[in-house]
Amino acid sequence: MPPKPEAGDDPRPTMHCGFAALVGRPNAGKSTLLNHLVGEKLAIVSDKPQTTRHRILGVRHYPGGQVAFLDTPGIHRPLHRMNVQMVESAVETFRQADVLVVVVDASAKTGQGDRFLLSLLERVTTPTFLALNKIDRIAKPQLLPLIEWYRTRRTFAEVIPISALTGEGVDVLERLLLDRMPDGDPLYPTDYLTDQPERFFASEIVREKVLRHTRAELPFSTAVVIDRFEEADGAGGIVRLYASILVDRASQKAIVIGRQGSLVARIGTEAREELERFFGRRVFLDLHVRVRPNWREDTRWLAEMGLRPGSH
Repeated sequence: MPPKPEAGDDPRPTMHCGFAALVGRPNAGKSTLLNHLVGEKLAIVSDKPQTTRHRILGVRHYPGGQVAFLDTPGIHRPLHRMNVQMVESAVETFRQADVLVVVVDASAKTGQGDRFLLSLLERVTTPTFLALNKIDRIAKPQLLPLIEWYRTRRTFAEVIPISALTGEGVDVLERLLLDRMPDGDPLYPTDYLTDQPERFFASEIVREKVLRHTRAELPFSTAVVIDRFEEADGAGGIVRLYASILVDRASQKAIVIGRQGSLVARIGTEAREELERFFGRRVFLDLHVRVRPNWREDTRWLAEMGLRPGSH
């Protein structure tokens, strides 16, 4: 029989629990990394810059603890009120996290955008990891000068080459992050995954399809708002979603609708199919394209999409 713990002893093993923020430039692969880390698709993924507009929480439970990952919008020099609030959301996580993970596209050349990101980190004392992502796209010798470029500009607690797409090196990143988390009890229940509501995921699934089928400036000037959300009534019920795709100009509306409504119909079909997988039941999706000039500067529309100053 094991000895009885003395008074004041805690027989429970030490748990490591805390927050890790994924920060970086647009298209660095933060959302792909979040999805890989939590094992679920929480963030939509696109090859278009500035795909992520919200801070997304994803919780991973480990035998030795718990890490709450924060996926953030790509950091860039903002031109619209919407972009200002996106960058504010990302910078706010600097103060919330126990560890920052700077995710870098290792296959892209360094430049002013990287210097701007590092300048925002100058006064940050939070332990910072450098995750060199997309190593599946480059030859390994190319990593050495990239690591040197970053190390001459900031001290990183760890430098980890990874591929969020293939999973290479991600287990190393997870192990190092868990070791860095503070000692303490889990922050969330063991069945907890994210803080975002179903309404958010519904709008993001539709927006992902818009991004997939549009080009040029359209991805930047479109948004999706759920006008009405009716939950299924009973086991065999149908989820009913009424959504609007917002665009800046009438010419953009015509592009999104397509010839005889062909493009918006394709967007609607693909979105409905994924929504049915997401909800696990049939979905009715009513989709409209609406012109809202300068919606990216309109605080009311930004609030509709959950982008409020200081709310993150």
